[in-house]
Amino acid sequence: MTTLSVAGPRPRPDAVDRPRVLLAPITVTPSKPLTPSHLKGLLWTDVMYRATRPLADVAYRYSHTTYHPTEQTLGFWEFLDRSRGATDYGDFTEERIGELYVAFRAAERAPAQALLPYAEAVERGWVHPVSTRILQLWSEHYAALALHNPGLLQHQPPGLGLDAVLERLTGLGMCLDQREVGGPVYLDLTRFGLNLRRLVAADGRPNYLACALRELIPLAPDFDEVVLLYDHELDPDYRQLERVLTALGPRVRRVAVGRVPVEGRIHSARHGGWRGLHAGTLIDAARAEYHEGAVRLGMRLYFIAVLGPGRQQSFRSDLLRQCIKRAARLLDAAGPETDGAALQDRLAQHRKDHVYVNPYRLTSHLLGKRRAAPAADLLRTVFL
Repeated sequence: MTTLSVAGPRPRPDAVDRPRVLLAPITVTPSKPLTPSHLKGLLWTDVMYRATRPLADVAYRYSHTTYHPTEQTLGFWEFLDRSRGATDYGDFTEERIGELYVAFRAAERAPAQALLPYAEAVERGWVHPVSTRILQLWSEHYAALALHNPGLLQHQPPGLGLDAVLERLTGLGMCLDQREVGGPVYLDLTRFGLNLRRLVAADGRPNYLACALRELIPLAPDFDEVVLLYDHELDPDYRQLERVLTALGPRVRRVAVGRVPVEGRIHSARHGGWRGLHAGTLIDAARAEYHEGAVRLGMRLYFIAVLGPGRQQSFRSDLLRQCIKRAARLLDAAGPETDGAALQDRLAQHRKDHVYVNPYRLTSHLLGKRRAAPAADLLRTVFL
């Protein structure tokens, strides 16, 4: 795993002039099973990361620590402690924890003061046992699918505190701070034609965007390109984030990945509906029928190449099985190993004016008719 320093820019190696790329995908709140939409985003990011590494120095920043301070997470923890007391979550399944999360979303919210002890504990590295349990289960799914694990169970605090990041925004002329009169704090990009966006509520609670700024403002200047991966519903926030990070120097690329409808509808995980469709069940069903390599490649073929970047196609288990079967044939027909330069050339074909490799273009290329069998080193480096 690439370790990131947040103290300041690093010197570049003199021997090799390779671009530096930061991948910063949206995180999934550790409170529920991984849905098809979550799987799509994770597989998309993984292929981008692994395909870009031969061409650039790539850091993959995915820190749950950074986003624990949001009300969505702290509120869930407070709700559990208030309603269940000292519960041992060590043997809870994802489905059972997800049911508790659905109950939390339907319950009345706790006041900000009740969440303050949790926020303070998070800054010291504490994680509620329920989220530790979820992250342990997710780590198993990552291993089964050969996803790069960016440190799910590690304490990875952001480089700036909330007050410090607000000071930086003020220095950039991008902050409207009304705390002195008991009001909220806004990100003010109105001079760029963007709406005011609240970062901190009047009661002091930061939102997801505020947490992202704490993490990315100190990191961004150290990279040539910053790639933000997120779902379409958050496009307004990520346009704001792009504008702030661009002011710090790097080229910023926004990559929106559509959610996966189920029976024609996009469901929020806060309402449940994942039974039989979450990562654990899909992986178990596939591994019961196919070998490990076919499952890993087939999942990527389906969630990236077949579903594509949009959100038009509903999840279909029959198409997923077909992709895994197709993956098994591709692996059996894999071409011989090639040298590193040939691999780099093949990967570079799937870029445009950006450094990162486009996962959709690369993965779809494997399914093209009359294509030569993919080389074994390409499959091993990117998909297995």
